[in-house]
Amino acid sequence: MQPAPNPSFAPTLTNWYSRHKRSLPWRDTKNPYFIWLSEVILQQTRVAQGLPYYERFVAAYPTVHDLAAAPQDEVLRLWQGLGYYSRARNMHHTAQLVVEKHGGRFPDKYEELLKLKGVGSYTAAAIAAFAFQERVAVLDGNVFRVLARVFGITEDIAAPASRKVFQKLADELVPAQEPDTYNQAIMEFGAIQCTPLMPDCMFCPLQQSCFAFNHGMVQELPVKSKAKAARPRFFHYIVFELNGTYYLRKRLEGDIWQGLYDFYLYESENKDLPMEQLLRELQEAGIPVQAALLQPPAKDYKHILSHQKITARFYRIKLKDSLKDEVLQETRLAAYNVGEIDALPKPVLINSYLQDAKILVYL
Repeated sequence: MQPAPNPSFAPTLTNWYSRHKRSLPWRDTKNPYFIWLSEVILQQTRVAQGLPYYERFVAAYPTVHDLAAAPQDEVLRLWQGLGYYSRARNMHHTAQLVVEKHGGRFPDKYEELLKLKGVGSYTAAAIAAFAFQERVAVLDGNVFRVLARVFGITEDIAAPASRKVFQKLADELVPAQEPDTYNQAIMEFGAIQCTPLMPDCMFCPLQQSCFAFNHGMVQELPVKSKAKAARPRFFHYIVFELNGTYYLRKRLEGDIWQGLYDFYLYESENKDLPMEQLLRELQEAGIPVQAALLQPPAKDYKHILSHQKITARFYRIKLKDSLKDEVLQETRLAAYNVGEIDALPKPVLINSYLQDAKILVYL
């Protein structure tokens, strides 16, 4: 049983925040669109990595109307390199809903924001608190960590049932006055003071009342069960080239990188794939290729996702003739020149290969 909330907890954090907060653009606005945009981008992303993306999105789409009207390929291209592309697709879809059903205005209440498809409890609370000063608790990973350590909560933060425990305490702690400042303060405190591995306990204003510090449990809290080991996958990409154009296809739903573009793909159970097997796969797909034309891969490319560890190899083939229409229809491939490829949204792994192969060159 965690101790009752300390009445000095919120004032201590807001006082700390006034002296230590970082200057970030989404903190200087009450515009719910900008706040929503920042929260979507910063989910599962560090501030240093997310800030340039936020600035690019604000510049490209200064209003929710602009984002809603943008082609999805363009949105995904701007998101390229940030990962978790479902966030970008959901963000684009939510923008369209806000425009179509709400005239481009975000609801100003937490419960109404929750009704927006694609807006969960965390994002709804962030918009409600930061844009409209509603007394709701924003509960992210930083807040979980601060609450677990200060109040000695030992429930597993990865367990869905534990959220109720944290949410109840978090809601009790939000002050009636300036809930936006308090929520920013506790999130910032977790981000730069009460950090995961090396928290600055010696200069912590909550040290005397911190359960974890006083019980030698700083490294044990919060409790979080380990995620499942990443599943290995082995990708063998065939890069068809014809007179300066390359064949790519758009990935469909039901797998990673939905909506992004990559090359013809053969996935195997092993990293090493005999050349005869690859040639046989192409033959069965209606793409007869002579072994002499198939350039072996120069290196392996590795990409780790939350639950998958991908190893990819690229085999380049210079074609003498265009791929047949029936092959294009079956494989969903289409020819693109270098300029068109540059404009397509692509996984980081594909983009890395394109640069290494000097197909795309960024100065």
